[in-house]
Amino acid sequence: MIIGVDNGNARTKTIHTVFTSGINVHDVYPPISDEVLEWNGKFYTLSLKRNPYSRNKTKDDVCYVLTLFAMAKEILASDKYSSELDVDLAVGLPPEHFGLLKDKFADYFMKYGPQIKFKYMQKPFTINLNSVSVYPQAYAAVANKATELKEYSRTYVIDIGGYTTDVLLLHNGKPDLTYCRSLENGIITMNNNIHARISAAYDTSVEEDHIIDVLLDRKHSMSDEVVKSIKELAEEHAASILNQLRELGIDLKSNPAIFVGGGALLFREYLENSEMTSKTEFMPDVAANALGYTIFTTVKLNKLAKKG
Repeated sequence: MIIGVDNGNARTKTIHTVFTSGINVHDVYPPISDEVLEWNGKFYTLSLKRNPYSRNKTKDDVCYVLTLFAMAKEILASDKYSSELDVDLAVGLPPEHFGLLKDKFADYFMKYGPQIKFKYMQKPFTINLNSVSVYPQAYAAVANKATELKEYSRTYVIDIGGYTTDVLLLHNGKPDLTYCRSLENGIITMNNNIHARISAAYDTSVEEDHIIDVLLDRKHSMSDEVVKSIKELAEEHAASILNQLRELGIDLKSNPAIFVGGGALLFREYLENSEMTSKTEFMPDVAANALGYTIFTTVKLNKLAKKG
């Protein structure tokens, strides 16, 4: 089974599942939670509060454990559960870090060996990792548009994620990894700014989920003045992203742009109406990178099978 996992700073995604990138660690089995993962002598539960941002995901086991949750969830959601299963894992890195860190990231998931044993929701899992493949984020998100993108000499793919905005240039649909940028101005940065500004102005606390609810026009109980401020601050942040891109020489008026990631959906109205953009397209699937990793690995394994 091929499992694509997008290890986002804010959320972890597979094709069928999305959850906050936060875990709690317990020395004993937690009595009031049913979604418990038991591995390496510890018990883990998912948290609605994300773990602190980490530039280097390989420095501890947080990303590893989140990936175990992701694999277990995807296996169950795909109705492919077996107590022992062969898995080809497909993950990704920001384009700017890809060349330097791809081997280190692949090795990270093999550091405890190719066979992983754990329990999830009392079910025993034995996963045999046949391979770990690493791909550039953003490019993976538009994998199912490869034929269409060949028609354009230049296309920018802009992935607005939890902590970073990753930019990749495509030439006739092929990634130019010599021209990619990763800016630390994603949704987490915006949320922190809004939290501080709203707290100072209105003596009230807004959390990340409150902000997302407002920007996605979901139900909430905040006052009109707070809502107005949140939307204005979000528009400022979207404008800031476009200004930083322009300072880097990225012209979105003369080149088409595809915006991907959960952040892009939050800013869609602002990005579409901006004077700094022309032809814009949005990928609504927040799991687009995970799907792309899966597509790339399927193609790679099929080629290897034909050679063999």
